[in-house]
Amino acid sequence: MIDIEIDSSSGFCFGVINAIKQAETELKSGDALSSLGPIVHNEEEVKRLSDLGLHSIDYEGLQGKSGGRVLFRAHGEPPSVYREAKERGIEIIDATCPVVLKLQKRIRKTYEETRDEDAQIVIFGKQGHAEVNGLVGQTEGNAIVLQSPEQAATMLELDKPIYLFSQTTMSREAYRQLIEYIEAHLKEGGSLTHYDTICRLVSNRIPDIVAFAKSKDWIYFIAGRNSSNGRVLYESALKANPHTHFISSAAEITGRLPEWVEHVGICGATSTPLWQMQEVKQRLEELHSEK
Repeated sequence: MIDIEIDSSSGFCFGVINAIKQAETELKSGDALSSLGPIVHNEEEVKRLSDLGLHSIDYEGLQGKSGGRVLFRAHGEPPSVYREAKERGIEIIDATCPVVLKLQKRIRKTYEETRDEDAQIVIFGKQGHAEVNGLVGQTEGNAIVLQSPEQAATMLELDKPIYLFSQTTMSREAYRQLIEYIEAHLKEGGSLTHYDTICRLVSNRIPDIVAFAKSKDWIYFIAGRNSSNGRVLYESALKANPHTHFISSAAEITGRLPEWVEHVGICGATSTPLWQMQEVKQRLEELHSEK
């Protein structure tokens, strides 16, 4: 029998735990509840909550809604969405992560204080990501979103003031590289002010994931395909152990592992529930049970 261990540092972060607890509490009231977008970037957990009565709507669905209750997930929303909901008589169940909420306020304050500087508010993040949309909304849509030094070279005016923030779930190393690039390429009249806005609950998991991956022969990393922090953590595990495999459900494991594998690790993103990692462990135990 192979040894199978679930990484004790993996699983939901505080923001996701809080959002899911709020959803479960509100659903117990019996009144209909919708989530504006999937509550978490994990298809299996979304299905579990859907079975309890939480149904996801998109922004078009919100615009066609009148009354009722809508949960705003941990990623946060721009001010325009709050206005839209209130105008339509919708009760908002606000589950925005406190870390994201603090960042939203910080960006809005900086934007308002620098309007006279002809400054650029820049967000290091994934274009179109729900959290990033909420951050850009704090600047009335004027923030510049980029993901790499190459994009900075073409998208930024390096002879003007730049105020740089990061999406909370991005890689600290990649953020550092972007800062170094901008600092090295500033032109006369340009300046850079950057803020440490990456969530420690995500970034602090990287050393743990790396150590865990190195200690095993084989790793299954579980996350939703659209999970931003899942991609960051998976890539860290993969660098530490080339036998790291990304899956989104236990059903993706269809056969026994190679004979040389003795120690298997199971880990996941901040959007991966413990029950899903336990399902993967159970699946492996079934496949490797002595016949």
